[in-house]
Amino acid sequence: MTFTGDAAHGLFHSQSGPNSFWSTTNVGEAIPGVVTPLGWSLWGSSVEMGIRDCYARTGAMSRREVRVPADADDRLISVFFGRGALNVNFFCRMGGRLPGSSPDAIARQLLSEVPDGIPLARSSKRLPVIAVKRPYVLATVRRDLLRRTAPVEQWWRNWVSRFDALDLAAAQHALRDARAQFAEMTRVQAAGLFIAVQPVYDRLLALIDKANLDADLADALVAGQGAHVETDMIYDLWALGRDELDLDAFLAKHGFHGPLEGEVSARVWREDPSPVRRLAEQYGAMAEKDNPAAGTAARVAARQEAEREIIASLPLLQRPMARFVLKMAVARIPLRGVAKAAFLQALDVARGAARRIGMHLADRDVLAAPEDVFYFTVDELVGDLPRDATRIAAERRAQREAFQAHSIPTHWRGNPVPIPASAPTRSEGRVTIQGIGASGGVVEGKIRVVHDPAFTDVEPGEVIVCATTDPSWASVLFLSSALVVDVGGLLSHAAVVAREVGVPCVIGTGDGTKVFSTGDHVRVDGTAGTVELLSRAVPDLAGCGEAEGTA
Repeated sequence: MTFTGDAAHGLFHSQSGPNSFWSTTNVGEAIPGVVTPLGWSLWGSSVEMGIRDCYARTGAMSRREVRVPADADDRLISVFFGRGALNVNFFCRMGGRLPGSSPDAIARQLLSEVPDGIPLARSSKRLPVIAVKRPYVLATVRRDLLRRTAPVEQWWRNWVSRFDALDLAAAQHALRDARAQFAEMTRVQAAGLFIAVQPVYDRLLALIDKANLDADLADALVAGQGAHVETDMIYDLWALGRDELDLDAFLAKHGFHGPLEGEVSARVWREDPSPVRRLAEQYGAMAEKDNPAAGTAARVAARQEAEREIIASLPLLQRPMARFVLKMAVARIPLRGVAKAAFLQALDVARGAARRIGMHLADRDVLAAPEDVFYFTVDELVGDLPRDATRIAAERRAQREAFQAHSIPTHWRGNPVPIPASAPTRSEGRVTIQGIGASGGVVEGKIRVVHDPAFTDVEPGEVIVCATTDPSWASVLFLSSALVVDVGGLLSHAAVVAREVGVPCVIGTGDGTKVFSTGDHVRVDGTAGTVELLSRAVPDLAGCGEAEGTA
């Protein structure tokens, strides 16, 4: 693989020291595939500062440490061959500083594994500061998150309604505004995840483990919160499919979602609503007994019953703390999606503003095509474009395409070695893969390997196998019988939503999309974390689709 000039200067690729561990796990939920320069100029600094800020708020980091370091080894997020990756060393270091956590806890929850050889030292150096700051932050984080995200939806709607009328200067102003809002909402999301959600989820899992609950009760306790942003989308699709809601009203609320929505150059539902129309037809064909509200009510009731059982199983002195943990889980875990929706709305304003800028620059023959705008950074687009912008855009596009022809491991030490991408090939000898049981239940069904997040081929009742997910996947997850994901952990998007819609989920399989093929018949055990091949799909020689073979 060759590098053009910009690749070596951080737009697409960074260099790591030999002792840093990196992982792309979970990053793909936010930054899908090979990022564009405009996308990375939004994501990179916002994630870096947002997460550092949240640890400084709890006292785990000093304000001096919040500054973005010059050395890539000291950063918590970087880009390799066009893919965003998280510095596992950083998260283990933070886990070692926080009381009630451990050096591997955060990395294991978010990245699903901790590589061998990574430093797992504890440190008490920051404990006095943490003791002062953390209680206040923990007590106020939910209120603060809801207050700061509340105005963003209307802000997004106001900008979306104006895109077609913006001149170049106004579009540049919109892009600057979107960058500021995106950075702020990424900061809020980091606090929500690492301060509000992750510690409570750790405590909930510890409580379940201590009580030695059976699998059904344990599954019930980690679901049934009943108030997630993604389930709201499902309710509205149900209403849209029954003509209780019109398409314009749906898009006015959810139009910032869509295929590869975390990439600023992607086309979301407000720009191309055809995936929504097909989903609405599929929802409309479902029986009334499948109403998602009824399923949510059943899971809430199951959680409440499980709470009563776990409290009754504990000694009297342990019950007050257990009740507190259970109450906090219901209040805090749904926060994971609130700020995520807000930063996706901010990213969509950047998307719309950039497309408008691209149109103006193409009209002036500064760019060869409007879409070339995504091959420049925010600073370049709101300031002075480089000379010979047409040539530079072509070079950066070629570099991105070269990176798209390769993949990289999900985790590595030092610098990753790119792997030439090839068509998925199934392993005939393997019959079972092991991942993490993220949402309980056992289902048998036929697989649909999904590479196209527009869901054009997905049919209700199929077992979806994919590399990763983003919030828009909640729409099709409700139609599926089970979900199998290559990468992720217990707090990844796919895992949380699968539990809330009652779909068995196995996450972190590593290579499910390569082991299985569309049409394979499998058994998914979302409790044990296994996917077992029952029979292979074989080509139908008559040309009528797939026929079943035997494993």
